[in-house]
Amino acid sequence: MLLFENIILALNGLRANKMRSLLTMLGIIIGIASVIAINTVGNSMTTSIEDSMSSMGATNVTLGVSQKSSSTETSSSGMTFNFGPHRTEMTDDDYLTDSMLDDLEEKWPDDIEGIEKTESVGTGIVEDGDAYANVSITGVNDTAFTNEDLTILSGRIFTDRDYEEGKKVALVSDYFCNNLYNGDTSDVIGQQITVTYNNKFYHYTVVGVYEYDADSNYSSSSEYEVATSLYLPLQTAFDSEHEDPQYSSVTLVTSTSTDVDNFMDEIEDYVNGRYYRNNDNFEVSCSSMSTMLESMTSMLSTISIAISIIAGISLLVGGIGVMNIMLVSIQERTREIGTRKALGARNASIRTQFIVESMVLCLVGGLIGVILGIVIGAVAAHQMGYDASPSTGGIIFAITFSMAIGIFFGYYPANKAAKMNPIDALRYE
Repeated sequence: MLLFENIILALNGLRANKMRSLLTMLGIIIGIASVIAINTVGNSMTTSIEDSMSSMGATNVTLGVSQKSSSTETSSSGMTFNFGPHRTEMTDDDYLTDSMLDDLEEKWPDDIEGIEKTESVGTGIVEDGDAYANVSITGVNDTAFTNEDLTILSGRIFTDRDYEEGKKVALVSDYFCNNLYNGDTSDVIGQQITVTYNNKFYHYTVVGVYEYDADSNYSSSSEYEVATSLYLPLQTAFDSEHEDPQYSSVTLVTSTSTDVDNFMDEIEDYVNGRYYRNNDNFEVSCSSMSTMLESMTSMLSTISIAISIIAGISLLVGGIGVMNIMLVSIQERTREIGTRKALGARNASIRTQFIVESMVLCLVGGLIGVILGIVIGAVAAHQMGYDASPSTGGIIFAITFSMAIGIFFGYYPANKAAKMNPIDALRYE
């Protein structure tokens, strides 16, 4: 019998026994739907994280000063002792400096497009009578400010003169304007504000208002209480603290053609060898968004696979159900099998017929499970705040796997039918 005729026969059998077929496919449907839903949610989370990190600069390299895992000290007798990790306060000699960073830009001009430098002054408050706004005072250089990708609602951004001369100018958020200027972003431009921080008063002139990204705020505080960034030119931030420019970490903005992994190794070796060779307590280390992304993606994939394996147990149960119903079906159609064999049907034809019927049963269940899984996964991803992103590979694998289940669990009943003695089958009541 031709393959197409076997498929038509199998579909007719499904229509003739709708309820029995549905109950048989239920394990396959639940298993496939669970796996697809989990993969959809996991893929949606991974895609969202990749997009977020890409927008933050996935190839950028963070160069930071960290304490060495161990330190050695030599006693007066000349004996060297190795001590485990202990916290050591950083001194001026331990920080990264502008001269070091300028050296890196000169050494790797094709790889480093810019260096993000920031200085966190602290959290303060701006008051006007009963109204107030909490602010987080942050100094930025032009590279850091550009990579913040802020939307300016009113006024202007910092100029080269602001950065070079350390002008006492500031950019505030629209939340700041909502709290102190009734949401009028143009009214605040040119106003002098006083920020209270550690019982000290700092005076700045507002030159611009940016749109605050509420999605980046993970605080449970209300909109009125949340502390938004008040940006200053980097030199202004250092002047307010009466400190020379020095950094515990900076971000190197690399070109798209840079091999980030090799570049990080080169930077670490160079800086540690030249500037931290004689430093007993501190060293520099590099990390990148791409490394973090790989770790997070690997973790999410591992979790998805583990949960999918657990959900896949129902596929095993569904396969056993398919085998059971095929055995029942063969028993019901024993005389039909005997008649076909008496008319000359070969064992291979009988075996193929029932394997195809089992495959069609599992395939239909798999397709229903895929559709149900995509819907459930999309709803779950939407509720978690992610755009649904079904895994094409997962869908293809699910359909292929459901067909494999049909072959595996359908072979034994089909082989049993093929080996029936036609005389015994015709005499079966």
